[in-house]
Amino acid sequence: MKITIIGTGFVGLVSGVCFSDFGHIVTCVDTDSKKIDLLNKGGIPIYEPGLETVAAKNVKEERLFFTTELKQTVAESEVVFIAVGTPENKETGAADLSYVHAVAKEVAGYITGYTVIVNKSTVPVGTSDEVEAIIRKANTNADFDVVSNPEFLREGAAMSDFKYPDRIVIGAETERAGALMRSVYRPFDLNITPLVITNRRTSELIKYAGNAFLATKIGFINEMADLCEKVGADVMEVSRGIGLDSRISPKFLNAGPGYGGSCFPKDTMAISNTARHVGSPLRIIEAVVEANDIRKRNMAGKIIESVGGSVKGKTIAVLGLSFKPDTDDMRESPAIIIIQALEAAGANVKAYDPEAMDEAKHMLPDITYCSGVYDCAKNADALAIITEWDKFRVLDFGRLSEIMKSKTLIDFRNIYEPGSIRQLGYNYISVGRN
Repeated sequence: MKITIIGTGFVGLVSGVCFSDFGHIVTCVDTDSKKIDLLNKGGIPIYEPGLETVAAKNVKEERLFFTTELKQTVAESEVVFIAVGTPENKETGAADLSYVHAVAKEVAGYITGYTVIVNKSTVPVGTSDEVEAIIRKANTNADFDVVSNPEFLREGAAMSDFKYPDRIVIGAETERAGALMRSVYRPFDLNITPLVITNRRTSELIKYAGNAFLATKIGFINEMADLCEKVGADVMEVSRGIGLDSRISPKFLNAGPGYGGSCFPKDTMAISNTARHVGSPLRIIEAVVEANDIRKRNMAGKIIESVGGSVKGKTIAVLGLSFKPDTDDMRESPAIIIIQALEAAGANVKAYDPEAMDEAKHMLPDITYCSGVYDCAKNADALAIITEWDKFRVLDFGRLSEIMKSKTLIDFRNIYEPGSIRQLGYNYISVGRN
């Protein structure tokens, strides 16, 4: 099957590479000529484990192509995926659909023969209706259907998530469109992978509802962590105790500095905006958003308190800048707010991240970027772990003792066992554990 993917960001690129690996002929299109040149030279513009290898294989076997030319690609395709960005409007909290609408209008003029247009971008309820209306207005003779097919990809594990999904959700209004989408996903073992075929609006809401629920779990356990610190309980044991209940499960019950990334902050705001607009406010989700924002700011206070109540003139070393490990994505990362608050309080901040430093320099231009863990920790008054990269799980505490000014470790991801670190003479602060 010939497939076009419009947009070579995280979702579009991962989807295109994986569809080609399943045997489809895939062309990824983007208006950014520099990005397309990089892809055609074998480069990958994002960090995602395994993506570069699989892309190179399918380019070599002539199943995967990259271009800036949309017209011929769409004309030859049976299925066209829209995978462009839907950033949050900072003033209203709503999703900005201008890129989706622009693509729909342009694609309309290039449709030849029956074509399924698929919204892969994360969009509010009713967006597929808008896309259909735009295309019909621009090309009254076009033979097409619009389908909703949300993605459920975790950054850092996207290749596995795409190939072995928990479920595939397809929102289609006609049997013809549903049948073609089944063909797209036929290489998946649909006897094992649940296939949810529903209407478009339900499909669109499934995506937002799923992310809002996961964000709620994170917000819940973070507030339990605060309570644990007050009453002398251990949040990790609380998480384990409730997570063993099959109705709850242990996933997304890890206390930390708050959620970030490209999905949860944007999607919780977008679904809240939609709900308010139709007169059905989501009070729980709104509370989660507010609590998460407050939590990020409070984490800087935790660091300041750990060094005696003032960081003015002191050096704070930060390990981890991306919002989670195995990605270079800095969007809404807790590290941004924490570091900005430390700078505002007069601290000198040094930082190290295995992948995200180039991206971080655009958002945090005034801190010192280091070549490694121990370069970062040298002469520091405190060391804070914000992102749980694997290499931060095996720190040499003897070496740290020799190079740090003060043996203070703030572990926002609860990587280490408090007693064992304190036995080494460290002032050890974690989250939700006394």
